[in-house]
Amino acid sequence: MKPFIHDDFLLQAETAKHLYHKHAEGLPIIDYHCHLDPRMVAEDHRFADITELWLGGDHYKWRALRANGIPEHYITGDASPWEKFQKWAATMPYALRNPLYHWSHLELKTAFGITRLLNVDTAREIYDECNEKLRQPGFTARGLMRRYHVEVVCTTDDPVDSLEWHRKTRESGFEIRMLPAWRPDKAMAIESPAAYRRYIEKLSEVSGIEIRSYQDLLDALQRRHDFFASQGCCLSDHGMDRFFAEEYTQAEVNAIFQKVLSLHDPTVEEIEKFRSALLYEGAVMDAASGWTQQFHYGPTRNNNSRMFNQLGPDTGFDSIGEFSTERSMARFFDRLEQEGKLAKTIIYNLNPCANEMVASMIGNFQDGSIPGKMQWGAAWWFSDQKDGMERQLNTLSLYGLLSRFVGMLTDSRSFLSYPRHEYFRRILCNLLGNDVEHGELPPQEMARIEQMVEDICYYNAKNYFKF
Repeated sequence: MKPFIHDDFLLQAETAKHLYHKHAEGLPIIDYHCHLDPRMVAEDHRFADITELWLGGDHYKWRALRANGIPEHYITGDASPWEKFQKWAATMPYALRNPLYHWSHLELKTAFGITRLLNVDTAREIYDECNEKLRQPGFTARGLMRRYHVEVVCTTDDPVDSLEWHRKTRESGFEIRMLPAWRPDKAMAIESPAAYRRYIEKLSEVSGIEIRSYQDLLDALQRRHDFFASQGCCLSDHGMDRFFAEEYTQAEVNAIFQKVLSLHDPTVEEIEKFRSALLYEGAVMDAASGWTQQFHYGPTRNNNSRMFNQLGPDTGFDSIGEFSTERSMARFFDRLEQEGKLAKTIIYNLNPCANEMVASMIGNFQDGSIPGKMQWGAAWWFSDQKDGMERQLNTLSLYGLLSRFVGMLTDSRSFLSYPRHEYFRRILCNLLGNDVEHGELPPQEMARIEQMVEDICYYNAKNYFKF
C-alpha cells in the first residue's frame, strides 16, 4: 500500500516519475486565466487566518459543505473562522474520491509542509499551525506566488475597471507579472435592462464617450480596449452559455440597444441578435490588437434564486448546461476566418459531452500561421479533476496535436490553487509515461517526449502569449 500525497503521487511508472521530476516539477507557472483580486497582489495582502485564505470565496468547497449538510451560517455566514474551518475539517472524510480531497491535502503540503490528514481530530492543530505560518513573511499574497514559482498571472477584468492595482503592482517592482484580461460579459447582458443601463452609464463615464447609440457603445468599448492594451493586456475572455451567430443588421442592433436603454425587456430573438453582433465586434477588436480570445461556455448560472438573492453570483449554485452550439460556433469562426479577422483562440467547454466536437472544431480553423492557433482549453470547472483532465488530454491527442497544447491554468480566486498545476503535470506525465511503459510510445523518442512535457507545462504558453 502506497502512502498518500508522496513524492510520486499519481505517477504509476518509472518513466512517469522521470518525466515529472526531471522535466515538469521545476518549471515556472504561467497562469493565463485566474480570478485573483488584483488589489490583494498590489497591497501584498496578509491573510487574517487560514479560513480567509482557504475557504473565503471558494465555491467548490462551499458546495461540498452544503452537500454534507452544513448550515450556511458556517459557510458564508457570520460563524467564527475557527467554526468554519472546523466544519470543513469535518467534511473532509466525506469528500473521499472528490478532487477536493486531493487538492486540499496538496495545498496543505506544498504551502505549509503539513502531511497529516485533515479531519476532526487534527483540525485544531492544523488550524493553529497554518495560522502561525501565515504570520511569517513568506505567506502573504506575493509570498505565496513566489513559493509556487509563478511567473505570470492574468486576472479577469471588466472594461470599466481602472486597472489601478495592476499599475501599482507594476510600479512597485514586483518581479511576477500581473496582467489584465478583458472580460466584456456585462456589455452583452441586455436581458436585465435596468442593470444594463447602469452599466452603460458607468462605461460612458470611464470612456469619456456619451453612449446614446450602438455605435457609441462600440466606440466606448474600443477606447477601453485600447486602454487595456496600453496596460499590457493581450487576452480577452467571454463567459457565456453558448455561442451566438445570428444574422442581424446594424439598424436592428441599434433599435434593440435603444429599446433596452429605455428599460423595455428585449425578446429572446433580440438578445441573440445583440449578442451575436457584440461578440463579433469584440473578436474583431481582439484580432486588430493581436490578442488571444478565450471563450468559456456551457454553464447554467444562479439556478437557486433564493440563494442568489441572498449571496449573489459565483457562490456555488451553477451547473453544467446542455446546449447545442456547434453550428453557431462554426458560423462565428467562419465569418471571422473569411474576413481575415480570426484571432488566436482558446475554447473551454463545460459539458464534457462536447469534448469531441470542440476538439474537432478547432481543426477547421488552423491556418498555418502559427502552431496551435486554435486551442482547446484545459479541462474546466466541473471537469477540472483527474478523470476530466485525462479525458481532455486523450481526446485532444486523438483529434489534434497534444504537443501544441498551451496547458493548465487555475481559474481560481485563491492564492492556494497553484497546486492544480502540479496536479495537472503529474497526470500528464503519468499518461505519457504509461504509454512508453506499455509500448504505445517509442522509447527512442524519449527526448521528444521530454520536450513535449516541458512545452505543455510551460513553453507553449510562454511562446503562444509572447510572455
